[in-house]
Amino acid sequence: KGTSYLPKNVYVPAILAFGDSLMDPGNNNFLNTFTKANFPPYGKDFLGGKATGRFTNGKIIGDYLAKALGVKEYLPAYLDPLIQDNDLITGVSFASGGTGLDPLTSTLASVIPLSFQVEMFEQYIQKLKKKVGEEDTKNIIDNSVYFISASSNDFLTNYFVFPFRRLQYDVPAYSNFLVKRAVKFIKEIHKLGARRIVVFSASPIGCIPIERTLNGGPKRKCVDEYNKAAKYFNIKLKQQLQVLASSLPESRIAYSDFYNPLTNIIENPRLYGLEVTDKGCCGTGQVEMSFSCNSLSKICHNDSKFFFWDSLHPTEKGCEIFTDLIIPDLVKSLF
Repeated sequence: KGTSYLPKNVYVPAILAFGDSLMDPGNNNFLNTFTKANFPPYGKDFLGGKATGRFTNGKIIGDYLAKALGVKEYLPAYLDPLIQDNDLITGVSFASGGTGLDPLTSTLASVIPLSFQVEMFEQYIQKLKKKVGEEDTKNIIDNSVYFISASSNDFLTNYFVFPFRRLQYDVPAYSNFLVKRAVKFIKEIHKLGARRIVVFSASPIGCIPIERTLNGGPKRKCVDEYNKAAKYFNIKLKQQLQVLASSLPESRIAYSDFYNPLTNIIENPRLYGLEVTDKGCCGTGQVEMSFSCNSLSKICHNDSKFFFWDSLHPTEKGCEIFTDLIIPDLVKSLF
C-alpha cells in the first residue's frame, strides 16, 4: 500500500493540513488549553509508545493520508520546535484540536483559530523560500494536497452547548454562516497558492460516544437532532464547494464525505473487522476524553476492535479504516 493510490504520472511533494483534532499531531501541546493529548494513554501504540499530542492511541487521519499519497509516514505539527528541515519540505499540520470554522469555537476552547492557521501557513511559505528558494517553493505549494477538517466542533462544543449562537441562528442559518467561513478560508489559502484542496464534511456528530451518553437517552442512541444539523451543513457545504471550484482558477476542490462512511462503519462494525463502535476504548468509553482519559483510566483489552479511542476520537485502526474508504474517491477528484 502507500503510493499505489496515485496515478502513475502524479507526484505529491507535500501534505498540508488545517483544522481540528483529526488533523492535529500535537500543535495544542504548545498552547495554554485544556484540549490536549500529550500524556498517556494517548500515543500508547505510537512509535515507542510516545504521547505526541495526537488525540488517539497512534496515528491520526493526517498521517494515513500522507502515507496514502506517497509523501511520508507521519505529518508533523508545525509548532513543534524540534521539526526538521526535511519535514517542513514534505509538509506539516497547522491543525489545532478543538477548533472550528466559527471563530467563537476556538475562543471557547482556547485553541488556534483558522484565521491564525492561515498566518502560520504564510510563515511556512517564507521558511520554505529560505530553505529551497522561490522556484522550488512555488512547485511545492502548487502541487501539494491541502486537507481541511473543521466543522464538527462548531456544533458539538459551541452551538449545542452554549447559548450564544443558538440565540442568533437556527440550524440552517448557522450552517450557512459556517459554510461562508469555509469558503472564506479556502479563498485565503488559494490566494497563497493552494490548488488541490480537500474539505471534510461534518461527521455523524450525534453518534459520537459522548453525545450518545449525554443526549441519547437511557439506550445511548444516536442523537437525531445533531445528525440532522450535520447533514444540513454538509448539503450546503457540498453545493458551495462546487460553485467555488468553478470560480477559483486552476483549482481542484474536493468535498470529502465524512458522514456516510462513518455511519456505515458505526452501523456495520463487523464488515470492517471491528466489534465496538458506540463507545471508546479509554475508561468507560462513554465520556472520557483529553484530561479525563489519563494514566489512571483503564484501557480496553484490544483497541484495534474499537472504532473510538476516547469518547470523541477514532482509534488508530479507525483512522486507517476511514482513510482506506475515502482515498480512492479523493484521488479521482484531485488528479
